[in-house]
Amino acid sequence: MRQHILPIACLTGLSHALTKWRNDTTDFGQLKFSDDGTFQLSIFEDLHFGENYWDSWGPQQDINSVKVLQKVLDSDPPDLVVLNGDLITGENAFLDNATHVMDMIAAPLVERGLSWASTYGNHDYQPNLSGQALLEREHTWPNARTRSMVAGRNAGVTNYYLPVYPNDCTDCSKCAPELLLWFFDSRGGFYFQEWNEDGSQIEQPNWVDISVVEWFQQTNAKLVNKYQKMIPSLAFVHIPTNASRALQTESKVHPNYQPGIDDDYPLAPQAQGWCPDGVHDGTCSYGGQDTPFMQAITTTPGLMALFSGHDHGATWCYKWEGLIPGMVVAGNGINMCFGQHSGYGGYGSWIRGARQVLVTQEKLVNLEIDSWIRLESGDIVGDVSLNATYNEDWLIATSRGLGFASVRVRLRTQLDKTEAVDLPRK
Repeated sequence: MRQHILPIACLTGLSHALTKWRNDTTDFGQLKFSDDGTFQLSIFEDLHFGENYWDSWGPQQDINSVKVLQKVLDSDPPDLVVLNGDLITGENAFLDNATHVMDMIAAPLVERGLSWASTYGNHDYQPNLSGQALLEREHTWPNARTRSMVAGRNAGVTNYYLPVYPNDCTDCSKCAPELLLWFFDSRGGFYFQEWNEDGSQIEQPNWVDISVVEWFQQTNAKLVNKYQKMIPSLAFVHIPTNASRALQTESKVHPNYQPGIDDDYPLAPQAQGWCPDGVHDGTCSYGGQDTPFMQAITTTPGLMALFSGHDHGATWCYKWEGLIPGMVVAGNGINMCFGQHSGYGGYGSWIRGARQVLVTQEKLVNLEIDSWIRLESGDIVGDVSLNATYNEDWLIATSRGLGFASVRVRLRTQLDKTEAVDLPRK
């Protein structure tokens, strides 16, 4: 019994500590570029809070994960925080307080006056954890920008978009956004409190549903028509598409052209384990149900990058161009990116951190963005420009080991001082 009382007591205490921020009248308003023409995002993925609360290990991991949030946000204060799936290890959650774990995630953000937007992952959908209830818990604070714009059992919860306006826009109803942020729910896990006749949990498909794909295409078309122009955009989804796996296994991730960790080989994509006919009985490795989503993102002008999590041991970006062997969808140059495993819950012992994305109004003209990973140590790895020559530029590789971040930063700094270094391509 005490094993159940401990986590509830801890969470309740934290909830009381945050009471003064709840239901606050603070209006965060629309997202805007800073007065220097920049907009920065900090992407945390696979935080996996609420894991193993029946022993001392679990609560300690949450304490460590809070420190990651604090350190990264203090090193790289963003304009928006993105929580890109698997916020909570829902299978370890108790029915009566599963969503309360969100309090620990919110605390460092609320304390810093930052707003956030979430996608939900497969671990956020479990018999004791409802995605809809988690959304309601997020909205306890005005800081949460997470929305649900697509109805229906098959859609999942976190499908929506956020516009980012120019800094001098005083009436957003009369201004055109300069950037769109699209959030997609890749679902997975299990339906909340639903069971088969044999008592087993009812699985939820693990891909972006066709209803969401159609909403995305129709909504984007309406925005283009309304503003009479293409609006540059970024997208976020927890589980990567099969394109990322094909890039990894067929095109091959190179440590100098696509810097990052590539330890999850082969990585796990949407529709993994499902058959083309929708059966999930262990007889199929991949069903192809994410094909409509891949077609949608590769035929949307101005969509610069798709950021995913799920595979903790993948931290690279790859520009998807052309038709990859085994694929039926050709890339159009969109950058398929992973972040960094951010939480101490979940598998893997890689150093924790978060991917940063810097969007500048100047570079948006050429659909270019800058990105790097800020580690909990304060160091930076994987500092890249996702521009026209990404995949061709020779860059500093990211060490697979722990504890080498400072060495990588010193090497990067030395190269920066030389200004022009002609490194050979192998």
